[in-house]
Amino acid sequence: MAVLFRIMMMIVGYILACVAASLVLTIGTLTPEWEDLNQLSMSPALQSVAMWSVVAIGAAIIFAIAMLPTLLIIALAEGFALRSIVVYGVIGGALALATAYGLDFGGYMITPDIARERAVFAAAGIAGGLVYWLFAGRKAGSWQ
Repeated sequence: MAVLFRIMMMIVGYILACVAASLVLTIGTLTPEWEDLNQLSMSPALQSVAMWSVVAIGAAIIFAIAMLPTLLIIALAEGFALRSIVVYGVIGGALALATAYGLDFGGYMITPDIARERAVFAAAGIAGGLVYWLFAGRKAGSWQ
């Protein structure tokens, strides 16, 4: 029974981590254009609905793209009973950067826009890792 509860906590933690990463990614991406968005003739309620819609779609995309590497990391963390908040933050940031770069780490000409985009991805991964730790990682390996 404890194993089923841990699996459910891991699933819930991963879903919430995807939402947190999507929220950080959305806010970090829209920050330079924030004044332009405020000048649109949209009501604040409509702006809120639009923002949360983007976060929901982003969370679904993050969920689908990062599922396999994240499941591997979660399985290793559970197996080794890793419970450190630092480990989850670093691994989340590393997975987000690996997702952002793909397999071509050296093929980009680094411009300020690309550097900022990578920083936002790293922040989103760190936020996702910390949220996962908060909901599921603190008790990693407790089922053993």
